[in-house]
Amino acid sequence: MKFLYMSKGDKALVIFIHAIIIILTVVFLYPLLYVLSASFSEPRAVGGGQLILLPIEPSLRGYAYVYQYREVWTGYANTLFYAIIGTFCNLAVTLPCAYAFSRSDMRGRNVMMLFFIFTMYFSGGLIPSYLNMRDFGLLNSRAAIVIAGLLSVYNLIIARTFFSNTIPDGLQEAAKIDGCSDFRLFFSIIIPLSKALIMVLTIYYAVSHWNSYFREMIYLQDRDKFPLQLFLREILIQSKMAETAISSGESYSAEEMLALMRQADTANMLKYCFIVISTLPMLVIYPFLQRFFEKGVMIGSVKG
Repeated sequence: MKFLYMSKGDKALVIFIHAIIIILTVVFLYPLLYVLSASFSEPRAVGGGQLILLPIEPSLRGYAYVYQYREVWTGYANTLFYAIIGTFCNLAVTLPCAYAFSRSDMRGRNVMMLFFIFTMYFSGGLIPSYLNMRDFGLLNSRAAIVIAGLLSVYNLIIARTFFSNTIPDGLQEAAKIDGCSDFRLFFSIIIPLSKALIMVLTIYYAVSHWNSYFREMIYLQDRDKFPLQLFLREILIQSKMAETAISSGESYSAEEMLALMRQADTANMLKYCFIVISTLPMLVIYPFLQRFFEKGVMIGSVKG
């Protein structure tokens, strides 16, 4: 009803804003709906460009293949392990470190913070990191995946800013006067007041672990330790290789050509099913953490 009493300029602005929102919604949702429809559609129809939005010749054949692919469940279990244990270790390191840097009575904190920030722009590189893992005996171990990305300096800065701007110094001084130790102050007062920060960091770290594959590809050799994303990468490579072989112009026998076509169709079908399966947990969990994430967006903003 308020819209009816608005001026023409305000009505035009409201219509424009809603139009932009609708366009952005379509732009963001269409790829998700396309992948979901492609996972239920006939692979040749998808490869031929016939799929626009709704599934073509829908079936569960792709998901049946995925269910029979035992390594999928191995990858799922490993990905859950890396996401849960890795995120817990990330928080266990990031939160105390950020809180220490936020304390005004910590000597040399600005100089020490520069060493952390330096690593955001200059790193040792892949080969020195690999040699370090080898010398520590961590190659081909799950510990290497957790330790290699233990601390994100970007998230450290976010947490430090939150503690500096949100936790008043008077609260900490009052706790000290009451005889509260630093450890009790951190775990009994600071952590309960930092739920929004913890949820935001949990989302950042968990999504990073869930989507990670390059670090695992470098440090792991046993397929029993591979995350789901590495198996998805294999499917994508097989699909690309089959399509390249078919379009290369080389001569093949009828049997070889049919085998390549079946390989390409199966790989394409599994590709979309893998994408749906790998992204589904994050899509399910995010709505429950959204309210904390909205609060965390204002972390570091100017307080008036």
